[in-house]
Amino acid sequence: MLQRLRERIDLTDVLMFLVGGLIVALVVVGSWTTLVEGKYNSRQWFDLILFGVALGGIYALIALGYTLVYGILRMINFAHSEVFMAGPFTAYFLADEIGRSGFLDENPVVGLLMIFILAMAISTVTAVLLERIAYRPLRFAPRLVPLITAIGASFFLQYFFKGLYGPNIKVYPEIAALTGYVQFGEFRIQNIQILVIVAAALMMFGLHLFIQNSRTGKAMRAVAEDKATAALMGINVDRIIVITFTLGGALAGAAGVLYALMFKQVNFMMGFIPGIKAFTAAVLGGIGNVPGAMVGGLFLGIAESVGPSLFLDGLHIPAPYQLKDAIAFTLLVLVLIFRPSGILGEKLAQKKA
Repeated sequence: MLQRLRERIDLTDVLMFLVGGLIVALVVVGSWTTLVEGKYNSRQWFDLILFGVALGGIYALIALGYTLVYGILRMINFAHSEVFMAGPFTAYFLADEIGRSGFLDENPVVGLLMIFILAMAISTVTAVLLERIAYRPLRFAPRLVPLITAIGASFFLQYFFKGLYGPNIKVYPEIAALTGYVQFGEFRIQNIQILVIVAAALMMFGLHLFIQNSRTGKAMRAVAEDKATAALMGINVDRIIVITFTLGGALAGAAGVLYALMFKQVNFMMGFIPGIKAFTAAVLGGIGNVPGAMVGGLFLGIAESVGPSLFLDGLHIPAPYQLKDAIAFTLLVLVLIFRPSGILGEKLAQKKA
C-alpha cells in the first residue's frame, strides 16, 4: 500500500500540499488574531459581508457567461469581459442624458429599466456577433486556436470601444432613489446594495429555472452532454449555441449596469479585472457548472470583501485592502490544489476534458 501511495504522489504534489497548508495556516492565524483583538464591531462585519454579497452577485452573473459557453463548447471565452463592458459603457450616454434632464430622478424605475434594456441589448448583440464571426468558423479547429482568437477578440473590442467612445472615464449619474439606506436596528443596508442583491438573485434564479424546466434549457443540457447525439435527436445545435451566447451576454450586460451603479465609473478597460475575477469564480465553483458559478461568485465576493480585514489585519500587514486581489487568486490556488474540479464541479469524462 505504501508503495502504491509513493507511485501516485510525486515531489510536485508534496510541494503543492505544503504551499496550500502554509496558506491555510496563515489564514487561520490571521483570522484568530483579528477576532481576538476585536478590531471590528458587529456592524462593520455586517457591512463587509453585505458588500461582499453584492459584489459576489455581480461576479456570479459574469461567471455564468463563462460557464455556459464552456459547458456547451468546451472553450474559455476570454472576450466575455468586453461583452460585460460594452453594455454599461454604451448605456452611460442614455443614463447621462436622462440624468441631466431630471427624468431619472422623477421616474427611477422606468429610467433604470431603460438603462438595463439598452445595456443588455448591446452586450447580447456583441456576444452573438462574437460567436458568429470569431468562434463559429473555428468550432472544429484545435482548442488552442479559439482560445487565441478569444484573446484577440478581447483586445479588438477594448480598442474598438476606446475609439468609439473615447479613452476617458465616464461617471454614471447619481440616482436619488439609490442614495439612501434601510435601517434594521443597529444595522443598515444601502439601497444600491438591495438593488444589486435582489436583481442578481432574481436573474440567477430565473436562469436556473430556464435551464432546468424549459424545453430550450433541456436542449442546452443535451448539447452540453453530447453535441453529435443531440443533433441526431433533432436539436439545432447552432441555434442552441447562439441562445447560450445570448443568455451569457444579457446577464453580463445587466451585471455591468449593476457594477456601474455601485462604483459609478465606466471606461473601455472596465471589464478586465471583473472579468478575471468572474473567471476565477467560475473555476472556483466548477467550470461548466451553473450552480457552481453562482456559488463561486458569492464565495469570491465575500472573501474579497471580508478577507483583507479578517485574514490580513491579524498578520499586521500594512494597507491590507491593497492585497484584496491577491486573496481572490490565492483562493483559486487553494481550490486547484485541494479540489481541482471546483467546489461543485465533477471530474469530466476524457472526451469532455
